[in-house]
Amino acid sequence: MNELTKFKTFSDLHVAGDPLVLYNAWDAGSAAAVAKSGASAIATGSGSVANANGFDDGELLPLEFALGNAARVVAAVDLPVTIDFEGGYAAGGDALAGNMERLAETGAVGCNLEDQIVGTDALYAITDQAERIRAARRGAGAGFFINARTDLFLKADRSTHDRDLADAAIERGLAYAEAGASGYFIPSLGDLALVELICRSVPLPVNAMHFPGAPTRAQWAAAGVARISHGPFPYMALMAQLTENARAAIG
Repeated sequence: MNELTKFKTFSDLHVAGDPLVLYNAWDAGSAAAVAKSGASAIATGSGSVANANGFDDGELLPLEFALGNAARVVAAVDLPVTIDFEGGYAAGGDALAGNMERLAETGAVGCNLEDQIVGTDALYAITDQAERIRAARRGAGAGFFINARTDLFLKADRSTHDRDLADAAIERGLAYAEAGASGYFIPSLGDLALVELICRSVPLPVNAMHFPGAPTRAQWAAAGVARISHGPFPYMALMAQLTENARAAIG
């Protein structure tokens, strides 16, 4: 599949009401295994990639390793690949544009780009994150799928997920869309009424994250979600099973 076809194929998979499901991988081997399931696309999760290689999440995995891993995942499958690129390993400007250009050169067709200031509990101001998205777009190119992630809901306890927080997310989603984002990622939000409100209000395909106790695929679909990511949970489940298998073998 050539690059232009992959860009369009991946973008077209995002259908509100019939969401693309991404069962996140972390390396070439796990990506190939997920591809055998009949997956339409492959996504990585930054926490899984980091943990599988002895690092903590939060851009502690070296940039060169992250890019090399992305290239190996792309080479392992004949499917569109999107990479969890965290904050892009740069605050913005030419440094971010350059990192995004390098990511696009791996053959990936998209990435997540989050609005938290990595390593802190703070988020970039809306105007600053919009500028970061513009820089990312400049570096990655017009067809690249920039999935703009807001950490508003991740940073807040689920008991505080309310209309005010949803309105704040909508404000960010509108600004990110105007800046050139391709999709909008709202991890940790599971309140379907708020999800539906965001899907109606933001003119981008909305990405939800599966988590224990989260809505079903059918429920996400009914709320208007266009993409469901499984994040770190496939890796966590497999590592737990590996521990159990080893315990049984050791006896």
